[in-house]
Amino acid sequence: MHCPACRTTRLQPAKLEDGLLGHGCPQCAGTLVSLLHYRDWAERQPANEATPALLAEEETGETRHALNCPKCAKLMSKFQISGTRANRLDLCGSCDEAWLDHGEWQLLKALELSRKMPAIFTDAWQRQVRQEASEEARRQRFSRIAGEEAIARADEVRAWLKAHPQRRELLFYIGHD
Repeated sequence: MHCPACRTTRLQPAKLEDGLLGHGCPQCAGTLVSLLHYRDWAERQPANEATPALLAEEETGETRHALNCPKCAKLMSKFQISGTRANRLDLCGSCDEAWLDHGEWQLLKALELSRKMPAIFTDAWQRQVRQEASEEARRQRFSRIAGEEAIARADEVRAWLKAHPQRRELLFYIGHD
């Protein structure tokens, strides 16, 4: 099998974690992971084991172009990890294989998603990601208009109002001069 990102380099056996093997590219450091093997690995992990704190700012790769599955050559679909990160995981719907670009496994661990990877490939997760991205874009837009300090204060008021039992009455009061 050849690397779907580099296209010429042969994939070699690679170890993501103890008990979780894949096929890695020595050139771009990406890894092809079978979701069947991943699910088996995830089921064997202790439920309460704390994930070591990692930096979510580690350098990660990201293939911008569409990838072909190294096993069946079909086009892989891209799935965004979160609304605040640009990284997308590639999935072959036919082979149930995921391509992780350089650093994406470490990113999943840092975001505490290493045991939830199949959830990223669901419609519900992708809707949530789009909602997060939309909210972040809205927040950035208002930050440019009103300033970061004003938006931080507005976020405090929003959080307070959200939990307040007379929320509607308070919003009605605020909305009337």
